[in-house]
Amino acid sequence: MKDTDRHDLATPPATLAVKEELAPGEEKTFTFMITWHFPNRHGWDTGNGGTKEIVGNYYTNKFENAWDAASKIAAKLPSLESRTVAYVDAFCKSNIPEEIKEAALSNSVNMRCQTLFRTQDGYPFGFEGTGSVKGTLLGGEKSAGWGFGTCSHVWNYESAIPFLFGDLSMKFREVEFQYTVNDNGGMSHRVGLPLATNSKSFKHWAADGQMGTIVKIYRDWQLSGDDAALRLMWPNIKKAMAFAWTGPWDTNKDGVMEGPQHNTMDIEYYGPNPQMSAWYLAALKASKEMALRMKEGNFAKECQNLFDKGSVWVDKNLFNGEYYEQQIPKDHNGTAQLGKGCLVDQLVGQYLAHTAGLGYVLNKEHEQKTLQSIMKYNWVSDFNNHTNTFRSFALGKEQGLIMASYPHGELLDFPFPYYTELMTGFEYSTGVHLMYEGQREEGLKVFKAIRDRYDGEKRNPFNEGEYGHRYARAMASWGGVLAWTGFNYSAVNKSMKFNDADGTYFWSNGYSFGTITISKTTTKAITVALKVIEGKIELNSFEFTNNKKHTFKKTETIATGESLKFDY
Repeated sequence: MKDTDRHDLATPPATLAVKEELAPGEEKTFTFMITWHFPNRHGWDTGNGGTKEIVGNYYTNKFENAWDAASKIAAKLPSLESRTVAYVDAFCKSNIPEEIKEAALSNSVNMRCQTLFRTQDGYPFGFEGTGSVKGTLLGGEKSAGWGFGTCSHVWNYESAIPFLFGDLSMKFREVEFQYTVNDNGGMSHRVGLPLATNSKSFKHWAADGQMGTIVKIYRDWQLSGDDAALRLMWPNIKKAMAFAWTGPWDTNKDGVMEGPQHNTMDIEYYGPNPQMSAWYLAALKASKEMALRMKEGNFAKECQNLFDKGSVWVDKNLFNGEYYEQQIPKDHNGTAQLGKGCLVDQLVGQYLAHTAGLGYVLNKEHEQKTLQSIMKYNWVSDFNNHTNTFRSFALGKEQGLIMASYPHGELLDFPFPYYTELMTGFEYSTGVHLMYEGQREEGLKVFKAIRDRYDGEKRNPFNEGEYGHRYARAMASWGGVLAWTGFNYSAVNKSMKFNDADGTYFWSNGYSFGTITISKTTTKAITVALKVIEGKIELNSFEFTNNKKHTFKKTETIATGESLKFDY
């Protein structure tokens, strides 16, 4: 039978049935298990960077065949179900807005579809989004995935995997720093497969992608406390950081990128701009902290000096009183640039820095004013009145944050291609940043607008698309959980942070999860009850985000099913 004939069949090509007898009024439950075992995964089969070599699937190491998978998983189903219910129950009972919970949970499905997969060696990879067979002219016939190579400037935005599956997140970092760093320090921002022969085949560097990976390894090191992993990757982390000034970006080494900066807008920015500046500054700050841990004081000092110079320059020269803008070089014609536009994610590097506990990379007051301006100028309350020059991800009376606006005129003749669009990953990261800056209702407004668009009637609530379905960037939605609760955990310092609002909240650091109940009494004392549902954490200190800190007399270890209660 030919593939083209399958859809012409009047009946399905196979059936599955059981034979049972039911007495009148009797009920029975029938359980079917559909399992599979496909060991012959090829590399990126996209027509661009693809290979016919077999890279395999990780799960085939655990099961001999589909029947073996069914047999082993069936025995574990009760335990898997109870653990899943415990997780979902704790999460859903958390005292955070429903829109944040819904966005975080709904986009978690992206981890369990073919947007993400693991090859036989255990390393994880991701498309930007999944495709649909013959569903489009943009590659649908070539692949079930769009945007090969775990594209770094797309995957920079997601904040779900590190806080839910820390070991998996660290595996992503190993791929980046052990396999994609070229001899010159540039990172191939799309990973080739197989790793052993093809990892650096894509000879392109993305300024935002490369700087973001440095922030992410800092974050994942903090969550894991794994000094050995950091030490293993450190030589290439250092090389990748130094490429910012030994490569084409900051050639005069002043802490500001001026050279051609490829980025997630699928263009090269020319000249200083806020988006790459925030990424660069965040990476410098992260590198300084890692260098100190690796006892490389000179490199730490170098990063600190560049950070100080760059941060001051950007605030002085790019902030226009309302938001940060790009300075296009005089010899550039402005094609596919931002210019004086107000960009939705101009401070995206700060968003990720906050989730990593790195603090501020630019002036706090300027950042807060910028976010107010983004809501003022980029918010569209009725898309009937909005002219969109590209893809339509919002229609009619829907609401959302568009990519860029030009509130004071000076719209370029040919701006960067997506400037009139909106895409949920960019909206989420901005909404999360709003919450971190105390503009909680504005951030929640962004989340509400997205979930209204993906409400199950107008669109699939488990499929926020961009370039492909179930787009990786949409997992920035998990950042709403972090920002609303103020949660931060460092396994390096054995410390935890939270907001001090009354309530019970879910927390997860990627290796354990549980709940925290915060209760204020009439005497202004605060009682904290910290529970570990699964895993284990160690604490030397606990701090509220208002800087009120509690230091324990000795390291407290809380394991599965245990609680720790203490008063301020």
